[in-house]
Amino acid sequence: MKTLKSITVIIVIFMAFSAFSQNNNDQRVINDAEKAKVKLEAIDKGLDRFFKNSSGYVIFPNVGEGGFIIGAASGNGVVYENGKVVGMADLKKIDVGLQAGGQSLTEIIFFETDDALNAFKQGEYKFSAEASAIAIEKGVAAKANYDDGVVAFIKPKKGLMADLSIGGQKFEYKPLDIQ
Repeated sequence: MKTLKSITVIIVIFMAFSAFSQNNNDQRVINDAEKAKVKLEAIDKGLDRFFKNSSGYVIFPNVGEGGFIIGAASGNGVVYENGKVVGMADLKKIDVGLQAGGQSLTEIIFFETDDALNAFKQGEYKFSAEASAIAIEKGVAAKANYDDGVVAFIKPKKGLMADLSIGGQKFEYKPLDIQ
């Protein structure tokens, strides 16, 4: 009986530590997303209309991408609805083709309508091979428009990647436990 109590206490402590650790990681990603938002708005003031008028958006502040013929990318992000944090997201990408190198980048996806945002939150959203993100440079966002209720922007941070491949991105959404 004493052993069972000890095991139960250890499991409870482990679960509490895991939850605390995940919350710290989420907070770090949220802080990175806020910093990325400020930096990207400073680069291109045209992004402001997307931040103000979209139903929601997701910011992946640190996406790592690399490959040689077969490539992959991964990153964690923050989901905003009407400008407020509502959850966390996970990005995974696999592609095949003529590619070599590695880079880190920031990616923002804006959702024009509640339906588009809800499709993302329900795990129904994927970037197909034909979809492309717009590289953020001064003045580019002013000319950008939604395609089927979605527009995506990327800003390379470090590294070099030559890429002529096809593949797609898959996303997972986890609501934030706000207490």
